[in-house]
Amino acid sequence: MREWSSARADRALTIYLNDHLAGATAGARLARRIAAHAPAGRAERCDGLAREIREDRGALLVLMRSLRVPVHHHLLLAGAAAETLGVLKPNGALVRRARLSELVELETMYLGVCGKAALWRTLSELPGLAGQGVVDVASLLSRARAQAGMLEELRAEAGARALAVV
Repeated sequence: MREWSSARADRALTIYLNDHLAGATAGARLARRIAAHAPAGRAERCDGLAREIREDRGALLVLMRSLRVPVHHHLLLAGAAAETLGVLKPNGALVRRARLSELVELETMYLGVCGKAALWRTLSELPGLAGQGVVDVASLLSRARAQAGMLEELRAEAGARALAVV
């Protein structure tokens, strides 16, 4: 197995990190929307989650800069556009926020955080990367796991509300 070198990122790593950055961009926007619509009892947790998601995106950018991985801005626009299009998904209501919106958004956010955890696991397994010390990949992985746990709790609550037979 070859040793890691930050002198020049290879094509596969550039594509991989930019794909995750696009997802992180969409995720940060979605987390902000979830927080904006969170009921009073969950608003603080959702605000904290949105802040952490932004910070994690920032950590990915720091890592990419340190590895000299160029940012593909067209992918960032695509990620932002995809998240925006998610708002238009018909969830049973046209004028007001649908009962299913919160559940679908939390499930989407959960999937994104699981993907982010996979990114941090993959990067932690690359020879020499962990020793660079630019970002604490182990802490980011631990935080992603905690975020997934919180999102699972919020998702279960939202599912009970959205799908309750009245």
